[in-house]
Amino acid sequence: MYKAPVEEIAFTLKHVTGMGQAMEEGRLGDLSGDVLDAILTEAGRFAGDEMEPLAEIGDRQGAKLVDGKVVLPDGWEKLYRDWIAGGWNGLTAPEEFGGQGLPHMLNVATLEMWNSASMAFGLAPTLTMGAVEALVAHGSEDLKRKYLAKLVTGEWAGTMNLTEPHAGSDVGALRTRADRHNDGTHRLFGQKIFITWGDHEAAENIIHFVLARLPDAPAGTRGISLFLVPKFLVNDDGSLGARNDYFAHSLEHKLGIHGSPTCTMIYGDGKYGDERGAVAWLVGEENKGLACMFTMMNNARLAVGIQGVAIAEAATQKAIAYAKERTQGRAPGTAAFGMSPIIEHPDIARMLLTMKALTQGSRAICYACAEAIDMSHRDAGKARYWQERAALLTPIAKSFSTDAGVDVASLGIQVHGGMGFIEETGAARLLRDARIAPIYEGTNGIQAIDLVTRKLTISNGDQVRGFITELRGIADAVAKSNLDGFGETADRLNAAIADLETASEWLLAQQAEGHVAEALAGATPYQRLFGLVLTGCYLAKGGLVDIADGEGEKRIALCRFAAENMLAETAALTDRVVTGASSLEAARIALA
Repeated sequence: MYKAPVEEIAFTLKHVTGMGQAMEEGRLGDLSGDVLDAILTEAGRFAGDEMEPLAEIGDRQGAKLVDGKVVLPDGWEKLYRDWIAGGWNGLTAPEEFGGQGLPHMLNVATLEMWNSASMAFGLAPTLTMGAVEALVAHGSEDLKRKYLAKLVTGEWAGTMNLTEPHAGSDVGALRTRADRHNDGTHRLFGQKIFITWGDHEAAENIIHFVLARLPDAPAGTRGISLFLVPKFLVNDDGSLGARNDYFAHSLEHKLGIHGSPTCTMIYGDGKYGDERGAVAWLVGEENKGLACMFTMMNNARLAVGIQGVAIAEAATQKAIAYAKERTQGRAPGTAAFGMSPIIEHPDIARMLLTMKALTQGSRAICYACAEAIDMSHRDAGKARYWQERAALLTPIAKSFSTDAGVDVASLGIQVHGGMGFIEETGAARLLRDARIAPIYEGTNGIQAIDLVTRKLTISNGDQVRGFITELRGIADAVAKSNLDGFGETADRLNAAIADLETASEWLLAQQAEGHVAEALAGATPYQRLFGLVLTGCYLAKGGLVDIADGEGEKRIALCRFAAENMLAETAALTDRVVTGASSLEAARIALA
């Protein structure tokens, strides 16, 4: 059974990222440490007691299309309604629309718990929250008045419709058409695929945010507009009207996240309504839809990173529990008679420590990204600094954390041995669920492109240089702490930070000289390099906290393990970054 790590989550928020300081400075309104702990405790209870027991049912039954309706696994509709009744959907939404106006950091922490309990279920609120953010930022006053309140509560769900059969990562190739109508609305015609939670009966209405092209739009991404398309049309008094002209044509049969209905959507074929065409409303300006959608996508990218953290946490808990119970062989140096718990075997201990370090490191990276988003709105004097920090961290949070989720879930199966390959243990489901996250919301390769070409170059590289200086401050604090448990951690951190600096400056220089392809050849190893350095530094930051809960020694030990066993990889990654250019020529020859 998954048990939400409430204390660890609260510790990371308060001491590793800056939530504790922000509360002390009054930047988070009336939120206090006690209120934060109470919210996290209740979220943990709901995730463990209500969500997690239905995860296996969702995996086994899956969502189904029956007589034209999407049917969720047993108990999931009630679970969704219980979840919205708890007020969880509106944690960060503006108070003027019925939200609670709480920090993004807190919402990200609860998203971790929902996705640890059941990633397939946790996808639903993630998309609705993104829809709220997009509508707040870009919707007309009339659209906000009509749709926001119900989206904030979660009574109405939201989705994001980008992908088409011929237009995946290259969104500019989409063909869905939006025709102007004489009443000021539009009529949509086209097909969208891989639409997560694209249809279901749990919510009263589903509000789709759909990218489409106007007849006179310019080619490529410059000609994409964003439209709001409700499942049921909404009357002026807020009541639901006629069914709109779209439907879920089929559901995908997937490797994992079986309980989540992944739909192929058909818009405007005349199945519903008096005339063909799905009634749609423009969101934002014509031909500026991709910029509007990126409001939703950036929210989703961090949320997907949290899915990686969530799976890693669940897999680590499951593996540690199994390793304490499973006995095999005699551990080296043991004097006890009989077989030892496998947790006492060195290789199992190494795998479990790696799992813990990746989980806690990726959690801190995601929470730090959420902190930057919060402070960009709440610290007016440093708004630009925080905006740049959020931009820099977003692709790292998304990619490093989702890769960690896959790696940790795979290690979890290895710890279980043959039993990990058997579905009944649940270890296999976690790996199957985790595998989609590195693909979601821009593949991790695309995140690497974004990191190197757009985010690394922010303020001519000064943002990343300043960040590196801050990381050196953590290493210096470790060196000055005189805590024996850290061992050579400070030296290992400084060496890894130097690797990051070398790689960063090389990539900046390559782009300044116009060698973009050479820079991109090293983008993916650079992304992992950055994530590993942050993992080591954030674990060290946690180890430096002087708390009397008996956990300090454990934190220092985990930090030292990461520094000595994982940060050794940074030198090799730096070599891969700066020799990436040679791989281009090798690829031309070997892959011809």
